[in-house]
Amino acid sequence: MLTYPHIDPVALNLGSIKVHWYGLMYLIGFVAVYFLGQQRAKQPWSIIKPEAIEDLVTYGALGVILGGRVGYIFFYNFNEFLNNPIILFKIWQGGMSFHGGMLGVFIAMWFFGKKINCSVWQLTDVIAPLAPIGLGAGRIGNFINSELWGRPTDVPWAMIFPNGGDLPRHPSQLYEAVLEGFILYIILWIYTKKSRPAMATTTLAILLYGVFRFFVEFYRMPDAHLGYVLLSWVTMGQILSTPMILIGGALFYKINRGFNS
Repeated sequence: MLTYPHIDPVALNLGSIKVHWYGLMYLIGFVAVYFLGQQRAKQPWSIIKPEAIEDLVTYGALGVILGGRVGYIFFYNFNEFLNNPIILFKIWQGGMSFHGGMLGVFIAMWFFGKKINCSVWQLTDVIAPLAPIGLGAGRIGNFINSELWGRPTDVPWAMIFPNGGDLPRHPSQLYEAVLEGFILYIILWIYTKKSRPAMATTTLAILLYGVFRFFVEFYRMPDAHLGYVLLSWVTMGQILSTPMILIGGALFYKINRGFNS
């Protein structure tokens, strides 16, 4: 069994202002998208100019934060929202959903696309290879916060989390950081080394994230207030990821089949 490192969730304590590692991880993701997006925008096949990347990141950040919060409330905490709607605005209490954030980004890209005369898919194809950096960083933030830990296990790398009881557990946040962050980034970065048909990069990202998330859910504890929502083993994360696998996979196959025929 490994020892949990007990990192202080507060990275900077400036008196009345506390900067948390989790918030810094979001910042890392947005900064990475900005600088790597600048490099991608200089490619001859890019549909977006480098000077538009700053606005792209701004719209995307708003989509992630607003969509992530609304998604968490509606997917994971809707009953409490009905009893106390004000919790939607209590972001400092935590609670963000990737699936909600993804929908928020699509909506944000639709608005930004109207502004610069680009389609949603053209813009999400730009963002998709860069987003895994933020996803991986966010999961490391979850690990530092000792939240979203895994199911009890006896594997040699199990850890006892401060607020996870006395049982050794899977460090499922790190599994997600590797799969949704590092591996997804490498695959998409290599795939987009050359021009691809519209929607191909986005649908591949959706497919792979869905597969990785569905897999990790077997090792991650479901939210305590939800538990298993179907068949005594299916989690909300798996339900939300299933359409990503089916739709993302079907569209990716169709796009590439038409492109190569």
